[in-house]
Amino acid sequence: MQPFIEQRADPFITCKDGRYYFTASVPAFDRVILRGSNTLDGLREAEEKTVWTRHPSGEMSCNIWAPELHYVDGQWVIYFAAARGGADEAGRFDHRTYALVNPNPDPTEGEFREAGRIDTGWETFTIDSTTVEYGGKRYFIWAQRDFSIPGNSNLYIAEMKNALELKLPAVLLSVPEYDWECQGFLVNEGPGCLIHDGRLYITYSGSATDERYAMGLLKLKTGGDPLNASDWEKSPTPVMVTEEKNGLYGPGHNSFTKNKDGKDILVFHARPYPGFRGSALSDPNRHCFLRYIRYNDAGEPIFQDR
Repeated sequence: MQPFIEQRADPFITCKDGRYYFTASVPAFDRVILRGSNTLDGLREAEEKTVWTRHPSGEMSCNIWAPELHYVDGQWVIYFAAARGGADEAGRFDHRTYALVNPNPDPTEGEFREAGRIDTGWETFTIDSTTVEYGGKRYFIWAQRDFSIPGNSNLYIAEMKNALELKLPAVLLSVPEYDWECQGFLVNEGPGCLIHDGRLYITYSGSATDERYAMGLLKLKTGGDPLNASDWEKSPTPVMVTEEKNGLYGPGHNSFTKNKDGKDILVFHARPYPGFRGSALSDPNRHCFLRYIRYNDAGEPIFQDR
């Protein structure tokens, strides 16, 4: 399977008023980039603009991860994770989630300004934030560490007051509990939101970021409340795993977009080989891929090529 865009991890594509926008993590983890195009395919060769660069030291100076571009409250917002430094002696990172805002109708024009940190309610490792509007309300979903729960990160959800504030406390959605989520590391991260036939789905990724990395699925019950944890159904098995025949190893950290005909498209990253060339963070070859989503007879999404 051919990459859509090479060496761009944690890919995110959105479309507004018929124009597509792309952002992702870059191998140097030092900046936030953005591309715009009038067509989805045009993002491949579109000019890539740096809209923000890490601080030289201190807060927001290291490991800039997983930017996402959303149009909220009449402005463009980029949510991203940043740290003060690398991992500590125990291998723990100190990321928090921050926001950039741009009021220009075209986010590739004008300037993004720093809008501060998103308060999630407590001070621990926080990454991979996304947002979705559902049932007339807007929700924020992210990955965060709770030291009272085994593992690196869990998934949380909160309703949003506005583009930069949450209604707290947050609700715990998912913890690493199944074997496939606990290979190498106990991880739930990279949530992505899909709405199909009025039903809300959240995909996420689990385990170490080598060929064991895989995608899971949370399904909101029909008529369910996104803030009621018991209204979510969690698949006990992954919905997308390594596909050796297609050269996709460790697929995950996905988002969703649509083509001009309204067909749902899975946007995800994977490596073209197992393991790492170097380390998980030094290997630049997590590429962005696209795949059309199929639906089964029950109307539920199918991501895997079997």
